[in-house]
Amino acid sequence: MIPLFENYPLLADKLPYVSLGEFPTPVDKLDRLGGKIELSHLYIKRDDLSGKIYGGNKIRKLEFVLGQALRDGVKELLTFGLIGNKHALATTIYSQQLVMKCVCMMLPKSVDNHVRRNLLLTYAFGAELHHQTRMPLLVLDTAYQLFRHKLQYGSFPRFLSGRGPSILGAIGYVNAALELKEQIVAGEIPEPDFIYTARGSSSTAVGLMLGLRAAKLKTRVVSVGAYPQNRTLAGEMARFYSKTAYYLNSLDPSFPKLEYSEDDANIRDGFSRRRDDCLMRGRMEAIHSMKKSEGIELDTIYTGRALACLIDDARKGELKGKVVLFWNTFNSRDFSDAIADVDYRNMPRGFHRYFDRD
Repeated sequence: MIPLFENYPLLADKLPYVSLGEFPTPVDKLDRLGGKIELSHLYIKRDDLSGKIYGGNKIRKLEFVLGQALRDGVKELLTFGLIGNKHALATTIYSQQLVMKCVCMMLPKSVDNHVRRNLLLTYAFGAELHHQTRMPLLVLDTAYQLFRHKLQYGSFPRFLSGRGPSILGAIGYVNAALELKEQIVAGEIPEPDFIYTARGSSSTAVGLMLGLRAAKLKTRVVSVGAYPQNRTLAGEMARFYSKTAYYLNSLDPSFPKLEYSEDDANIRDGFSRRRDDCLMRGRMEAIHSMKKSEGIELDTIYTGRALACLIDDARKGELKGKVVLFWNTFNSRDFSDAIADVDYRNMPRGFHRYFDRD
């Protein structure tokens, strides 16, 4: 029984859910890194270990999103994004466990070994891969694949977007916040003053904010953006927060009627060159410090930015005496063995160029 259903039993009957991950994820104290930046109470939530094969923040979300697909009798899923993207990879791996096929429509991007490895693992887990060089062509190909699969298998694939907030995805992190409350009660970590986490679609941050409030914790979420925040972001997050809270309360009236407050979150921009941003140099320093001090890998797009902002705030003295939790949403599982025998030349020809050149 997951913490969300233990606290709100009516949700267990009404929310779609399937167990996919390795939970609860550990909470560890970062003594070496904390010593370097003069934070005596620095912790990490190891969602990078959330799956046996592939971890990260996608699995908590997929437990509810794929739960809905399973309840609806879906046999095929279709998603799209840039090659090697984490959403397509995680969806492929965990839909396979549920005997669902995943069709991935992909656009080009600059590649490195990380992208190549993700692409190989997506292929190794049986994804049907399609590649187009431009968005208009991808849209046409996606329409073609939808109708081709309808004719061949009798139904359209269920479309799962990796972009934009998802209520079911956010609920995965409402559950995560309640999981953290259990670890606080068990004495694994003091109640944090701040949680630093990366922000993409906002599902992770909003889910944590809701769950922390439901758990009656005073912890504030510092969400660090991977992309420039627009002027409407705060309003968009507030509306998404309210929609998710309303949905949960409508399914189980014992879930509190929560209203968004600006005190719940600190929305940070970790991308553009404004005064308070964490620039690339800070990100690379943060990634190197985590690796050298604690042996934990981060990425440059999301988690490196979030940690860089945490370190920057610590150096400014804003976190002195505070309990700080860094929520690691990146995968740290080594899947080298799973792709050791995968030959990229067996993949559709459009993907070969990403391996034929540096």
